Amino acid sequence: MPFLLAIGTRKGLFTARSDDRTTWRVSGPHRLDPEDYANTAGVYAVGIDPHTRRILAGTESSHFGPSVWFSDDLGESWHEPPRAPIAFPADADEAFVRVWQFAFGDDPGTVYAGVEPSALFRSTDGGESFSLVRGLWDHPHRPHWFPGAGGKALHTVLPGRVDADGTDPRAMTVAMSTGGVYQTRDEGRTWTPANHGIGAPFLPGETPEYGQCVHKVALASDGVFYTQNHHGVYRSGEPRRGWTSIADGLPTDFGFAMVPHPHTPGTVLNFPVVSDTCHLPPDNRLRPYRTEDGGATWHPADRGLPGEPHHGIVLRDAACTDGADVPSFYFGTRSGDVYAAADGGEWHRVTQHLPDVLCVRAAEVA
Repeated sequence: MPFLLAIGTRKGLFTARSDDRTTWRVSGPHRLDPEDYANTAGVYAVGIDPHTRRILAGTESSHFGPSVWFSDDLGESWHEPPRAPIAFPADADEAFVRVWQFAFGDDPGTVYAGVEPSALFRSTDGGESFSLVRGLWDHPHRPHWFPGAGGKALHTVLPGRVDADGTDPRAMTVAMSTGGVYQTRDEGRTWTPANHGIGAPFLPGETPEYGQCVHKVALASDGVFYTQNHHGVYRSGEPRRGWTSIADGLPTDFGFAMVPHPHTPGTVLNFPVVSDTCHLPPDNRLRPYRTEDGGATWHPADRGLPGEPHHGIVLRDAACTDGADVPSFYFGTRSGDVYAAADGGEWHRVTQHLPDVLCVRAAEVA
């Protein structure tokens, strides 16, 4: 079964193809435009539409600005919509900086984009044009959201879920830095903060209502949410009622990425980072940690990874699974290495010496 791994980097989009998820054919940076103006733009978000296998790439060029490109032939050719696909309305008094994450709805053609500055956009034409979700933009908390070290970014979009009790097409959970977790149950018209129990050491109070610096929220197959915060690792089956710390057993409670197993509840990968002031892996080792009991215990999951000093960390969207029946996991580092492993198996290198890896997405593409 063919698999595609899309790799967004600080300087362009790369892809890797494999029939066995062991041997990979890597290509890139892809020629997004024939004049080569955008080919080495930063690619902060990639998405693979589960309905059509259209690839979306959210780019940001220091010269030409941000845009969204799409490919309907698995990266062979790329297209940019004739009009800017994402733009704030004039009364918003803000300028679009970049896409941080794409997510796909159950209805074919429905795509969500979490962007900087913190906002949510919705597309109904497969990502060729987007409109602002005004309910979140007009939230009374918005003037109090502020940029984290990476920017004021809405980087987590989870359509259809607000708790572990089931899916609802009108529901959605989003998270941002720095603002926290918010949820809607009415298709985005109203939003409620869901941060109880999450600490924010840079704000007054032990667990403020909002303002947390979330780095990533990920949803497990049983509907349980896992989050890596700016200091703090948590889980919750009902975020509006609160979160429980699961940081004990990890070498540090700081990091960016969390990746639940797509089918096995309680199994999650975490990628620790020393601290907010030292963005290096603990002990200078490339070493993910894995739990198989919902965060009660953690153990290193580093078979096959380099034993020598390594200084690359894994950013918030630079780890994923392909979601296959027998899934593989993937991650890329700020040192330009990309690794893959079958579930619970030994990691192997997909490629190395790429530019700074910002995001990865994988899928079966047959």
